[in-house]
Amino acid sequence: MTGPWDEFGKLGKAERSTLAGTFLGWMLDGMDVMLFSFVMPTLIVLWGISQGEAGLLGTTTLLFSAFGGWIAGLAADRYGRVRVLQITILWFSLFTFLSGFTNSFGQLMITRSLQGLGFGGEWAVGSVLIAETIRARHRGKAVGFVQSGWAIGWGIAALFYTVLFSNLEHEIAWRIMFWIGLLPALLVFFIRRHVPESAVYSRNETLKKAEPGRGRALQIFSPRILRITVLASLLSLGAQGGYYAITTWLPLFLRTTRDLSVMNTGGYLSVIIAGSFCGYLTAAYLADRLGRRRTLIIFALMSFLSVCLYMGFDLSDRQIMVMGFPLGFFASGVFSPIGSFFTELFPTRMRGSGQGFAYNFGRGAGALFPALVGFLSTRITLEYAIAVFAGGAYLLMVAATLMLPETSGRELSD
Repeated sequence: MTGPWDEFGKLGKAERSTLAGTFLGWMLDGMDVMLFSFVMPTLIVLWGISQGEAGLLGTTTLLFSAFGGWIAGLAADRYGRVRVLQITILWFSLFTFLSGFTNSFGQLMITRSLQGLGFGGEWAVGSVLIAETIRARHRGKAVGFVQSGWAIGWGIAALFYTVLFSNLEHEIAWRIMFWIGLLPALLVFFIRRHVPESAVYSRNETLKKAEPGRGRALQIFSPRILRITVLASLLSLGAQGGYYAITTWLPLFLRTTRDLSVMNTGGYLSVIIAGSFCGYLTAAYLADRLGRRRTLIIFALMSFLSVCLYMGFDLSDRQIMVMGFPLGFFASGVFSPIGSFFTELFPTRMRGSGQGFAYNFGRGAGALFPALVGFLSTRITLEYAIAVFAGGAYLLMVAATLMLPETSGRELSD
């Protein structure tokens, strides 16, 4: 009897290398980005900034990542997926590292904004590369598996947080957290040696030379493709607005509202992160089994219910820990089908631009959610503010998905 991932294990050498490179890239990207959520409670105390200002730091990073994602997508359509992927990894690693040397709100705003440009670009390029490399029947599982790297990176950030903040003065621990963010730069050496350029992209380059003008950047807004661009952007807004409204504020919610220690906060987050990893893999398998749309709708609806239960009811500490697993499972699992879905929605000549814009428009607009949660939490409790914005975002995601076509099994041709 064969398991759901057995045939997936028979990938060719190029597919395996690309899978490994993009998985590690997204894992380390997740680590770098999630470091801030662990550092934020300390900076609120040390620098005397408000929750609204702290939320603004997270929002600014996401807004710049939206621009970075579209720029990188355009560059990937013109200069190649692999080359641009390496640049984005080096970029976000450098500015995460430099964040550890900042001494004020304004300085950190600058480094976090610049880090966001690379962070947004890495997903836009990496997801296109892996989706174009993997054969159609495995595409959903492969792209979803790459997404699961985010949970691993989040777990690594949580581990560093627990170890460093339990053993060092907080004044130096938060700086070391950011300095660790330089590690992803080492991945570029692996990509240069082992990850080949997408064959789909290479074939399309030949067509572009034969037909000048095929790759114009604004084609994603042409009448023929505009509806896809708008709906995919709204789908992304729902997924990312909900996710960032939750994850940006979780450590602070556990530390202040639930009054947990550093060690206990790490423990509770580990349950959510474990749920996230399982959710990524489960949704990845279901994306090929049930289809992209059905999987997205199921996980979005369950994310809505999970966040309402977690944040909207007076649960005990034990219940909060147990509920952390489904919260992480569904809120993270919604991302697994998105990469393959978006890749299949856009034609090759505009895939990097289309996928980069749609996903990162959602990220940019969703970036407002952490700041809005922070400001609304001055009027109502933090947990209710999170539930309002996250719940609304997941309902938007369901509506947009219902209006898009199913693409499961679609071959990538121009």
